[in-house]
Amino acid sequence: MKFIRKIAALAALASVLSSCASIQNEPVNQPFAGRVAPSLMLGSDDIAYGDDLVVKLAFSGGGTRAAAFSYGVMAELERTRVGSTSMLDRIDFVSGVSGGSVLAAYYGLKKRAALVDFRERFLLRDAEESLNTGVSVLSISRALAGGVNDSTQFPRWLDANLFQGATFREFRQDRRPLIWINASDIYNRTTFVFGTTTFSALCSDLSSYPIADAVAASAAVPVLFAPVVIKSYPERCGTKLPERIERVRRDPLAPPMLKAFADAMTRYRDGSMPYVKLLDGGLVDNFGLSGFTIERLSSETPYGPLTPQQAVKLRRSIFILADAGRGPAGDWVHTVEGPRGAELVMAAADTAIDASVRASFTAFEATMAQWQSELVRWRCGLSAEQRRQYGAPANWNCQDVKFSTARIAFDQLGPERAKLLNAVPSRFKLPPEQVDLLIAAGSDALQTNAIYREFVTSVGGGSRLQARAGATRASASQ
Repeated sequence: MKFIRKIAALAALASVLSSCASIQNEPVNQPFAGRVAPSLMLGSDDIAYGDDLVVKLAFSGGGTRAAAFSYGVMAELERTRVGSTSMLDRIDFVSGVSGGSVLAAYYGLKKRAALVDFRERFLLRDAEESLNTGVSVLSISRALAGGVNDSTQFPRWLDANLFQGATFREFRQDRRPLIWINASDIYNRTTFVFGTTTFSALCSDLSSYPIADAVAASAAVPVLFAPVVIKSYPERCGTKLPERIERVRRDPLAPPMLKAFADAMTRYRDGSMPYVKLLDGGLVDNFGLSGFTIERLSSETPYGPLTPQQAVKLRRSIFILADAGRGPAGDWVHTVEGPRGAELVMAAADTAIDASVRASFTAFEATMAQWQSELVRWRCGLSAEQRRQYGAPANWNCQDVKFSTARIAFDQLGPERAKLLNAVPSRFKLPPEQVDLLIAAGSDALQTNAIYREFVTSVGGGSRLQARAGATRASASQ
């Protein structure tokens, strides 16, 4: 009874203090300076594909663990040669969630130079040094008020240590690679991509939005962080959303993922939702694939979001997913009691996140398979005049196009190594030995992945890759 009274007293005190707690989360996005283009539509974030080879990356959530594992994947891409260049230089698109968004954003700014100092500037740093991570009456009161940490903390740390005032304008100056930072719109329960489509619907200027704030939104774990707030400016737009979006909303057979996104776009624009509240992107899709699935589902052509010229030129495309998600953990399955407290919260969160990523991955793979079939059918149906118009080369094979998806994960490295990797916590502070363990794991998992090796071989690379993969497998078996 004495313990219960103490807990009740602390809860009552925290409740009183929460009414006085001040959460600093004023929106920093600015209104659009002019009129939104009438062509605004779902799927307008075009990827600037350069040639017949397309490489796309997706970095999952998982704190520094995810960033380090994804960094290892990028380091292996740098070592893989295709002709006179490395695979790293062929990247067209990177999508990041939570911890993975830190690397995605930093690579978007620095390109290959990001591999030089990302380990020292972020992976080995204590990114939690600005955060309140302890349990106290004050932290409980702030949690009840909206979140323990707000925009005065993590975004400022990220900006000071990595992004140094950079905005999305820096991303748009060079369209390749296209960078997507993914958060979760917790009202519409859909993916929020920091991209042209979303900000145009908000009548807001993406180019002036701080990259650090977008990354912080992508990593804003509920309760530990207060939601990041985005303001809509419907009065600043002189055009309506296209009828196509309304058709999606009216269509009872529209894919739920696409309909939820269209509903959100409409609420942003019509003034019924003045403020968008964002939390960790992993709540909706910890793989960062939903936005691309929506891009394809929203297209009215067999080739979209490609242009006809890109669709004719394309031969090989690979989507490499660095999955740093945790496997099942905890001893409470061996007892009647448990899980309790923090373990219960973590188990519930992991269950929700794992369920969402399985659904998003399944939807993504199905969409890509259907797109490949539709693209082949469209290409083979082109007339001779259309082939010339779209730049088909001599001896062009209309069926010679293949989409691949390579999931790179802990469970592909054997049970013992996977157990060590799964034991690494999803935090923004890890010891150097765990960071290097994860980096090596990302590199090894990619170089031994059969889908990736087949892709590299099909585009004229792979001899050194095969040798390294064989050495890695031999080392693992010893």
